[in-house]
Amino acid sequence: MTSNLIFDIKRYAINDGPGIRTTIFLKGCPLRCVWCHNPESWSAEPQELFKQSKCIRCGTCLEPGFKVDDCPTMAREICGRAYTMEELMTEIEKERDIMEDSGGGVTLCGGEPLMHAEYSLEILKELGRRGFHRTVDTSLYAPQEVVEAIANECELFLVDLKLMDSDKHRLYTGVGNELILQNIRYLAERQAQFSIRIPLIEGINADEENIGATAQFLSSIPHPIHLLPYHDVGKDKHRRMGSIFNPKGYPMAAPSEETLERCKQQLEAQGLQVIIGG
Repeated sequence: MTSNLIFDIKRYAINDGPGIRTTIFLKGCPLRCVWCHNPESWSAEPQELFKQSKCIRCGTCLEPGFKVDDCPTMAREICGRAYTMEELMTEIEKERDIMEDSGGGVTLCGGEPLMHAEYSLEILKELGRRGFHRTVDTSLYAPQEVVEAIANECELFLVDLKLMDSDKHRLYTGVGNELILQNIRYLAERQAQFSIRIPLIEGINADEENIGATAQFLSSIPHPIHLLPYHDVGKDKHRRMGSIFNPKGYPMAAPSEETLERCKQQLEAQGLQVIIGG
């Protein structure tokens, strides 16, 4: 059984759905993407993080009975906390006016929200009762019945699509992609609103073969596609967790402008709408 923890609440988000949004990050994910920019989201349990640049070597953390809150510079912190529904809605309601004025709303992210289906549904239903626009950012790595239940309680999905070859998908994320592709087809069949987001990584999935296969798969699923150039924000987070970023040394880099344009053209050749970024 996983804990229902939230590890971040991001306000004024502009790349997580329409308008200005509040994004709720749920802790816990079944994937282990080597490029992940939120590795602190992997575990569904609380974790202690350490930021060396804030440490003043005071020795407080070496004293008997030390608690993370005792750190005078907040160099140590606990990632992941539980919220009651009332507490969570109080946080969300703080930005209601700006969300409504901008045509925004609330986005559930992670981690993987579908890994916490019951909790995510509880949040989405309460948001619906309060009139918020609801978006779910997901890998769709979940049973179809979970996707169906979530689809009944949100207005938009942001779907991460990483690789078309299942063996490569398993190599770089820890899981195959059959379930993901099946669920994308399911959302298309039920005419759900969604967009596809591709984290574009030189050395992993920006090659002509993968983008060509992606374009072929999506050609009958004409939903907007966002190409998200790779960044290595996850490196510092791994250091804070005391773990190693990309331990197997897979070659990864941000795509060049030429690669971005070539990927865009490959997808557009299949009649697809392509946006670079958010």
